This record gives sequence, structure tokens and C-alpha cells, in this order.
Amino acid sequence: MENKKAGFNTICTHFGELKDEKYKGAISPLYMSTSYAFDDVEVKRYPRYFNTPNQVALSEKVAALEHAEAAMIFGSGMAAVSTALMAFLRAGDHVVLQKTLYGGTYNLVTEEFEKFGISYSFTEGLKPEDFIAKIKENTKVIYIETPSNPLLTITDLKAVSAIAKEHGLVSMIDNTFASPVNQNPIDFGIDIVIHSATKYMGGHSDILAGAVASTKENMERIFHLAKNFGGSLSDYTVWLLERSIKTMGIRVKAQNENAQKMSEYLYENKNVQAVFYPGLPSHADHQLAKSQMRGFGGMLSFELNASIDSYTFQQALKLIKSSMSLAGVESTLLSPSKTSHGLLSPEERENQGIADGLIRFSLGIEDIEDLIEDIEQAIAVAT
Repeated sequence: MENKKAGFNTICTHFGELKDEKYKGAISPLYMSTSYAFDDVEVKRYPRYFNTPNQVALSEKVAALEHAEAAMIFGSGMAAVSTALMAFLRAGDHVVLQKTLYGGTYNLVTEEFEKFGISYSFTEGLKPEDFIAKIKENTKVIYIETPSNPLLTITDLKAVSAIAKEHGLVSMIDNTFASPVNQNPIDFGIDIVIHSATKYMGGHSDILAGAVASTKENMERIFHLAKNFGGSLSDYTVWLLERSIKTMGIRVKAQNENAQKMSEYLYENKNVQAVFYPGLPSHADHQLAKSQMRGFGGMLSFELNASIDSYTFQQALKLIKSSMSLAGVESTLLSPSKTSHGLLSPEERENQGIADGLIRFSLGIEDIEDLIEDIEQAIAVAT
């Protein structure tokens, strides 16, 4: 069955799995070897070359999920981001990045690129003209993230793709917050799709991984750098990630539903002054999100009224966990100013619209009534 004709959950469950030909087990066998024969073989396999049996099989699953020709699995989301960017940039080149980005990506660009002679510009906003305004003669890449971390802003995929093609640029997207469940950027013309597979692909807060998907030609270019950077993933973690992706479709659907209901509850709550979720009609990018997303995701952010201390509120929660990461089956929240964007200066956070009291909320799969009850009791304690 061709992947585009199979249903999403069927792809999650069956595509890119290894067959246990000897014992007929129901799941993929795990090949832990770090040393393979080099003579009389079709492929010389080595973990750092991203071509062990489990690595290859999982890459095929990710490619199918993202409607791509090929994919690669990395040791972390930042390994995927840095390798993809550096594969298409060299000394003297320039990259345009959208204003609102994951803090790790922002730090990579602002702290490291000048060492390699690579210049960069951040857009003033997210409209097409904002990207066009920053393009220079030596620009090679446009890099976006939608929905963005942590304010859930939405970038127009078709518009960015068209701009990139018109100017002969490579377009890249961090698709982590949406996941392949909710959005396939390649269908809108984006060239390269990147994930922190730690998040929705892993989904259980126990895996660190990254992924990149694109054409075979682009992935070949990324591979030649990746094998030198050494950002491959151990086969045991690859095996765990393949197991986790099998349930990604049903997990993320439940998280979408919880995030929609929670955003509506928070929007009506008199103790909350702002809610950021693209599924709300009040969200500035709601219509754009509807046009390019199948679901609005399991992430939202909100700000409590100034009279309520956000730290006291978070400490008072009993069910929802305070946690550094996101997208697990358990609901978690954090303060971006202290974690994901903590390395940014107060001025840089203010420029991105990230208030010190902003709370990023990752909805899990619990019963929504229990989550709302926990929010209410924590507000009562902090008020």
C-alpha cells in the first residue's frame, strides 16, 4: 500500500517497521550491533552513518508521515536543526528567520553563526512582506516555525514557500508543535521539515531525538554533513521512538481536543488576562491556521491577571506537572522566561512578546474536567 493511500494511523502503526522473519514477532526486532560486516554486503552499516536496520526503517516511517521522499533521525531536535541549517549555509551566506522561534534555535543562530561567517536577519513580523524585506543577495535559507514556541503564532506556509521559490532559496520549518498529525508543510511547498522528535513523536517524556524530512536530494546533502557532526541516535532509542510513533495519531487527537476545551475555559476565566491558542476565533491567526492545519495542536500559552503570582499558581498545582519539556501524555506547564527562552535577555524576550508571567501549557490526555479542577484550585491558592 502506498503511504498516501493509507490512513494516518495505519502509517504510524505499519510503515517503516522491520519484519521478524525468524520468530514472527508482532513488533520490530531490535538490532543493537554497532559493528557490521564490510565485505560481501550491499550496504556498509555503521550507526554514525544513520543506516543501521532500525535507523533506516524509522526514517522511512517519518518520511511517509511527512509526505517526504526521505528522512533521517537525529540524537536531538537541536542536532536536527543545526545539521539541516549548516548543510545549506557556508561562510558568506545569509539566512532569514522569523521573529518568534524556539529559544534553542535562536541561541544557535545568535551565538554560533558569526563564528562561521554566516549572517542572519530576524523578521519584524510574520507577514510575507516581513520576509521579503530581509532577503539579501547572499540569502540562501528561510527558516520558520509554526505554530511558534511559545506564543502559538502562525506563519503562512504557502506564502513563505512562494517567496523562497521566487528567490531561489531553501525553505525550512520546525514542525514540532503541529506534529505530522496536524500539519504537513511539504504539501504547501516547504522544502525541509524538522522535528524535535522528543515531543509528539516520542510522546512519553522518555526519549530525546530529532528528525528531518525532505527530498532525497536534500537529505543526501544533509547526510554528508550529519555523518561528520555525529548526531546519530542509538538503536535502542530508535526502537523506542518507533514504538511511540505507533500511537501518535490517537495521542495527539486527544491532546488537540483537550487544548481546545482548555483554551475556551481559560478565555472565559476572569482570572486570566490573555490566552494564545490558534483554535480560538479570537486568535489573530485563527483563519490562517484553519487553512493549513487539520487540528490546532495540544499546546497553548496564557497569562494570569497581574494580581495573581504565576509562580505561586504553578506551585499549587496537584495534577498538572511543572516540567521543562512538552507533548507527553501527561499535562505539563512552565514559564518560558525561566526555561525555553531563559537564555534570552529581558529585552529579547520583550521583543518576541514573551512576558515574564507567560505560562506555556502542554495538554496531555487526562480527562479535561480533572485538569480544569486543578487549574481552579491553584488559582484559588494564588489569589
